[in-house]
Amino acid sequence: MDSLDLLRARAHWLTADLLAVPATALPSGTAAEDLSWGLAAAPDGGLGRRGDGAAEELPLTLADGALPATVAARWPHLAAYHPLRLTPEGAQRAGTLLTGQVALLGRGSDGRLRVATSLQVAGVLDDLYAREATRRTYGVTWVGESGRRRPTVTVWAPTARSVELLLWDGRPEADRDAAWGPHGEPLPVPMERGADGAWTVTGTPAWADRCYLLELDHVLPRTGERRRVRSTDPWSVGLSLDSRHSVLVDLDDPRHAPRRWVEAPAPRPIRAVDQAIYELHVRDFSRDDEQVAPQERGSYLAFATEGHGRRHLRALADAGLTSVHLLPTYDLTSVPEDPAHQAHEAVEELAALPPDSSEQQRRVRAHALRDAFNWGYDPWHFLAPEGSYASSPGQAHGGARTAQFRTMVAGLHELGLRVVLDQVYNHTTDSGLHRASVLDRVVPGYYHRLDAEGHVETSTCCQNLATEHAMGQRLMVDGCVLWVRHYRVDGFRFDLMGHHSRADLEAVRAALDALTPDEHGVDGSAVHLYGEGWDFGEVARGSRFRQARQGELDGTGIGTFNDRLRDAVRGGSVHDADPRAGLGFATGGRDPRHTDLLQVGLAGGLRDLRLRSQESGTQVRAEQVDYVGSAGGYAASPEEVVNYVDAHDNETLWDTLLLKLPPQTPMAERVRRNTLALAAVTLSQGISFWHAGAEILRSKSLDRNSYASGDWFNHYDPALRDNGFARGLPPEPDNGPRWELMAPLLADPALVPSREAMALARGCALDLLRLRAAHPLLRLGSAEAILDSVTFPVSGTEHGAPDLVVMVVDGRVVDAPSQEDGLMVVLNASTDARTVTVPGLAGQRWALSPVQREGADEQVKATRWRLAEGQVQVPGLTAAVLVR
Repeated sequence: MDSLDLLRARAHWLTADLLAVPATALPSGTAAEDLSWGLAAAPDGGLGRRGDGAAEELPLTLADGALPATVAARWPHLAAYHPLRLTPEGAQRAGTLLTGQVALLGRGSDGRLRVATSLQVAGVLDDLYAREATRRTYGVTWVGESGRRRPTVTVWAPTARSVELLLWDGRPEADRDAAWGPHGEPLPVPMERGADGAWTVTGTPAWADRCYLLELDHVLPRTGERRRVRSTDPWSVGLSLDSRHSVLVDLDDPRHAPRRWVEAPAPRPIRAVDQAIYELHVRDFSRDDEQVAPQERGSYLAFATEGHGRRHLRALADAGLTSVHLLPTYDLTSVPEDPAHQAHEAVEELAALPPDSSEQQRRVRAHALRDAFNWGYDPWHFLAPEGSYASSPGQAHGGARTAQFRTMVAGLHELGLRVVLDQVYNHTTDSGLHRASVLDRVVPGYYHRLDAEGHVETSTCCQNLATEHAMGQRLMVDGCVLWVRHYRVDGFRFDLMGHHSRADLEAVRAALDALTPDEHGVDGSAVHLYGEGWDFGEVARGSRFRQARQGELDGTGIGTFNDRLRDAVRGGSVHDADPRAGLGFATGGRDPRHTDLLQVGLAGGLRDLRLRSQESGTQVRAEQVDYVGSAGGYAASPEEVVNYVDAHDNETLWDTLLLKLPPQTPMAERVRRNTLALAAVTLSQGISFWHAGAEILRSKSLDRNSYASGDWFNHYDPALRDNGFARGLPPEPDNGPRWELMAPLLADPALVPSREAMALARGCALDLLRLRAAHPLLRLGSAEAILDSVTFPVSGTEHGAPDLVVMVVDGRVVDAPSQEDGLMVVLNASTDARTVTVPGLAGQRWALSPVQREGADEQVKATRWRLAEGQVQVPGLTAAVLVR
């Protein structure tokens, strides 16, 4: 390893007077005390890559021992680093030094350089500025009376030498520039720096709706290059087409507040566990809906337009769906916002190709970077809506896209549905000076999480953000508050939430709880939070902070997705190379370990639940149930668990059934297994979550990762004409090794469900929602109530079986808002009818729920209760709910 290299940042500047260097940065055989240390400072840059060049060198003293305890607690992954102290005089100059190039130098007794490395400076920037900087409001703020409001633009750029606001005159016009960019040269307006590192400028009312950029004078870290860098505003709330410019939008301007949004009733407040969530992509929802006007298909406006999709959402809402979770709708990098610049699929040509052909995916992949589809996990501006979902290029500019987004929210609120936004604060698409790297352009090296060499961490497959840094957290908090205050959304789902700290999520929660109807027009305490609590990457096992992951959110009310129930129902793992590996409860398996995990999930994933294990026959606590070496039960409260069997990631539920079940499996059996899988989610304590289309047998032609698979492979059809199967072999990069397995399935016409099969699946799924809504005992809402009243009486006994679950909820021992004395959920995954004795219930009166007695599934109506024997008889492949 070359110890002289300023293109690496192996050392850290943590507080004004404290630096830290690891032993690994030193030459082999050299100890830290063998060197004399200095902080090289070059105000105009110009240090050579090996640390040479003209610079001032401030003395550093190697301190005894390790880093101070308070610093090590803040940066636990640096605890073993050697501490270096700057003199008080040097510490006082820290802010000024950071506007130039700085490096750590270590010299031998002969004066020759032995160590030269750049510095990671997030710690010292927070130390110097965070306390005051986090009290400011960033982006554009407006004051004054309506029509005469003056904007102030504020940007935090503590390492910039100067900042100007570049202001363009007038609104761009489509007939003059197809890119919808502003015209002419901008007016440079100097911004004034504050002591907290923030730069501000106040304009006039005439600035409203004008385009602007920031121009920053930087000395770039590591290279020492002096550059003037132009950037959009990281806190932009308005943008021009394709995010080329920020726009001075006043979100309180009545021009951007459609009457429909102003008058739409807010959904009624509900508890977290009352949620039944439907995960949906904005473009999927209406792209193929011929009942929506062509210009509105795939747009925000389709949610407020009567069509197949809206009628389907109404039916789901009437049955008990509470929330629509929208895949990312903030400003994205991956989709051209002007349809004229998008590549479009030749649907008729693709439809004419054989169902097992690889040609469809070849054509889709050929223009994947230019088409109109992407999941959207590639954030650019977190506080502005995505422009490609606007109904036209003109409606993607400035406040127009705000108005259209609000119309979407109104359309969903009118149906009684809460709106949940997918938030991706764990990474950005780019870093450095790439076009979409807005954060690094403004404060180079601050917002991203860096490894020991100073390179951006990419465990999320993108450029990882560091929301543990004060202004990273502030961006996350501000974004969530803005979407609630100014768009009236009702919840957030956080992507890869385990890459955030628990403190990050607590800060979001506290900021939302401070929003009140009287002062802010919204009740922030009614906003729900949940996310992916996975534990991996450079933050795993709490190596950098206490994570917002499974088992670490006790008392916060924040939910995490329950992969335990998912894998128990589906079988295998979403990471399996062979999708046929491992059969689950709903896919024909008889593994008692799956039964235990399913039962724990049905009871809200509580770690303190006690049950008799189907695997061992002994009493265990849920946290003792094994899940790949982790605790099967991990939650302290049921709202901390989001139960699901499929989501946008990985194969759809229907495709999982296609891959795991024998090809000759009858269609009727497949439909029943689909319903059984959804029942495991919907009839559970905790939060219920469905991927859009699971209820209508949605397929993605077996695609396991459809993020850039275009409209063709992401088909969604609530009109029940085409479930999306047999559209050709899915894209090769993520599916190629499985093509040999997939091709015969795609070519088999018997595996294409009829409209009648899809309608039956929908009817049975709606009944599941009705059951959840009708029976409060399925939503007890507290760990105490669940531990007191939920049992699995046949598990691990002579009455039990791996493919049978009986859950009893005793309504007599809890204070539940229900007329019901008790509830019994029976999940029979056998193809045969089952008659099972339920210990302790002989002589009690139980009957099938009225929802199912009057529902779409004729087979479940054969469920019988034998009073004297205390036996329940349930048909094969059936989820039955009985009421005492």
